[in-house]
Amino acid sequence: MIPAHISEHIAQFIGFIVVGIFALMVLAFVFLYISSVFRFILFESVLRRQCSIGEGWLKWRRAGGRFFLWQIVFQIAASLFLAILIGLPLALALAAGWTSDLREHVGRMIVGVILLGGLFVVFVLTAVVVQVLAKDFLVPIMALEDLDFADGWHRLLEMIRQEKGRYAVYLLLKLVLSIAAGILFSILAIIVALFVVIPGIAAFVAGHAAGLVWSVTTISLAIVFGTLLLLLLIYLIAWVCVPATVFFPAYAMHFLAARYPRLDALLNPATLTPPVQDLPPLTFGPPPLPPSPELP
Repeated sequence: MIPAHISEHIAQFIGFIVVGIFALMVLAFVFLYISSVFRFILFESVLRRQCSIGEGWLKWRRAGGRFFLWQIVFQIAASLFLAILIGLPLALALAAGWTSDLREHVGRMIVGVILLGGLFVVFVLTAVVVQVLAKDFLVPIMALEDLDFADGWHRLLEMIRQEKGRYAVYLLLKLVLSIAAGILFSILAIIVALFVVIPGIAAFVAGHAAGLVWSVTTISLAIVFGTLLLLLLIYLIAWVCVPATVFFPAYAMHFLAARYPRLDALLNPATLTPPVQDLPPLTFGPPPLPPSPELP
């Protein structure tokens, strides 16, 4: 039998876990909503070549709420499908008695695992494709036509049906470019991180060599100094990754503009030229004669 004080500690520990999970879920939803609104702000910033977060938030929070709802629906649907994809084969295996004697069913288990792994890969690729289409194409359609996510998807799918091959090529090119950009900017981020981490390590070693010991003052200074270094590191990495952050939305917008006249009109506005005034017709002939002198 568990002693009373131990059961109380276990109950408190479980309570902390539950509160922590709930807090993480709330934070996840908050950041998901913020990212949904900022997706529209990023779209307008790339389109207009200028960024105003405060004005953009007021302008796009309604559309961002619709996109946030879409992401919630997508996450729930993907989780349910994944649960069915994994839970149904396991239930069938348990019902068939494969787990009771693994030696007799080892071949079937291997084939089942391979098939399940293949289905899981297909599921992941499908989910990634849906997310890419939503961020690259659904957001501009929702923004420019003021649609909810259901009507926006209907509009987008009609466009995809007309040019399936070109959209497939777009996804393949974006995959290649994303891998290349990920490698390049990871290297740049590591270089930037070294310029921030090395001075921090040097300061720590110098303080240890000077005989500093951990106390309330030194711990407070270390926390403040470490927080500043972390914020500086985040800022520098974000600054380094700005070209990739701007390039991919611009690439998607120019691809979509060739198939979406409303976006094309904003990306490539018609240049207005002043009207040319009609000039009198030119006449060719002998020059006029000088005036004849007056006779007295």
